[in-house]
Amino acid sequence: MIRNFEEVMKIARERGPKVVSVACAEDIEVLMAVNAAKQEGIADAILVGDAEKIAAIAVDKNIDLGQFEIIDIKDAVEASRKAVELVSTGKAHMVMKGLVDTSIILKAVLDAEIGLRTGNVLSHVAVFDVKGYDRMFLVTDAAMNIAPDLNTKKQIIENAVHIAHALDIEEPKVAVVCAKEKANPKMPDTMDAVALEEMNQKGELKNCLVGGPFALDNAVSVEAAKHKGIDHPVAGYADILMAPDIEAGNVLYKSMVFFAGAKNAGVIVGAKAPIVLTSRADSDEAKLYSIALGVLAAAKLF
Repeated sequence: MIRNFEEVMKIARERGPKVVSVACAEDIEVLMAVNAAKQEGIADAILVGDAEKIAAIAVDKNIDLGQFEIIDIKDAVEASRKAVELVSTGKAHMVMKGLVDTSIILKAVLDAEIGLRTGNVLSHVAVFDVKGYDRMFLVTDAAMNIAPDLNTKKQIIENAVHIAHALDIEEPKVAVVCAKEKANPKMPDTMDAVALEEMNQKGELKNCLVGGPFALDNAVSVEAAKHKGIDHPVAGYADILMAPDIEAGNVLYKSMVFFAGAKNAGVIVGAKAPIVLTSRADSDEAKLYSIALGVLAAAKLF
């Protein structure tokens, strides 16, 4: 089990380098992260975007562009399509969002001709290294699926399990997080949690251990679980925290970053290759860790 981002970087060096194609690469933090990934030996990059703006940032940040291939495309839609095409044709192993709206790059990912769609649900998986805990936490879905139904939740878990396996967590413990830990027909998400646990018990959700519903405290704290008399192998030991909807997931994501000061990374899963997608508010360090996470995910695919 990989337990922190220092170990993520170490293992990414061993399993890399991989090639990342950056859509609309004229972004300061993204270029700094890509440059750091190159220096760390975890990834090479193909920069697709406005070459003049990329060059201006490189001069300001003392980045040697001679180490990267640059494809000069100023239009954001065309740059995104080209970045995705580089992955679909095997010239890159993952695509990264630069200075472009998420909707534009996802449209390219889903393009029938050059895209990376598989027919599966696309979902966002964030990974957090939280001070005081002996393991990393995966949070899903904080950025893609607004109000997932039961089948979508099943696929969201499957996507998160793929990332957990990339982090060498052999049988990740999945906590379906709700407002309370008791099933209540008036709270549909708690009933979905029960159904997901049953799917896992029947072998319909494989390679993981699913439990729910859990409140957040008894999902991550053994003491809280004991205090409430919860006896379940996931209770207090969750690796994956599945939020009931995008609002809860997004609030949890940003709370961990801004209140807990957690280190973080994020990728979109469910396509033929990882999609490195971070918040505009994320630091260049978070973007570097996201590239490293993409490297580990890509290593499972290529």
